[in-house]
Amino acid sequence: MAKSRKLKYRRILLKLSGEVLGNKSTGECIDPEKLAFMAERVKKIHAMGCEIGIVLGGGNIFRGLSGAGKGVNRVTGDSMGMLATIINALAMMNALESIGVPTRVMTAIEMPKLAEPFIQRRALRHLEKGRVVIFGGGTGNPYFSTDSAAALKASEIGAEALLKATKVDGIYTADPKKDPSARKYSSLKYETALEKRLKVMDSAAFALCMDNNIPIVVFDFFDPSALEGVVAGRTVGTIVS
Repeated sequence: MAKSRKLKYRRILLKLSGEVLGNKSTGECIDPEKLAFMAERVKKIHAMGCEIGIVLGGGNIFRGLSGAGKGVNRVTGDSMGMLATIINALAMMNALESIGVPTRVMTAIEMPKLAEPFIQRRALRHLEKGRVVIFGGGTGNPYFSTDSAAALKASEIGAEALLKATKVDGIYTADPKKDPSARKYSSLKYETALEKRLKVMDSAAFALCMDNNIPIVVFDFFDPSALEGVVAGRTVGTIVS
């Protein structure tokens, strides 16, 4: 791992949607090209000296809330969704290690033959040694989203920012794909995000970050320079603080 350059954020928690791993046109839950693209982006900021924790969603495989609407018990559905995030975590670990980035997977649901159980001190030690740590299994509890898991893990590892990667370049007043007059926010206060019920993250995640004073940066992950820009302190996306 390279020595830290001048970084605005030396330790981050990166939240990635599981859905961006999938390919609807081919029906693949995990598209190797998209996975490789994500891994390369992470490798770049790792080389800058940034300490990185990652939380992946599981929506490309199974989403508990949507399953509940199709006859699956909510607790069972959320458990299935948590297992889906672990599959994505293992896929991301493999992609990162194949390009030379040391990586560990830690899970909220113990499965010692596949990954380490989450222990805060061990996670911090991995980060200090320059390893990317992927947190799978959500919070380990039903009724909590992976956004909440990301906010929780960001708090536990002392992340200086939570970076939420999306398909758009920030938070807008409305869906920019549906409303051409939608306006992008360059910055927001936590209270405003909660009051306006902005759907980029759930209210529990916003509240947890607000309580622990962790800024949330929402940006377009498919912009090749956006992730490095956020870590270096350039104005990218929308910051909630």
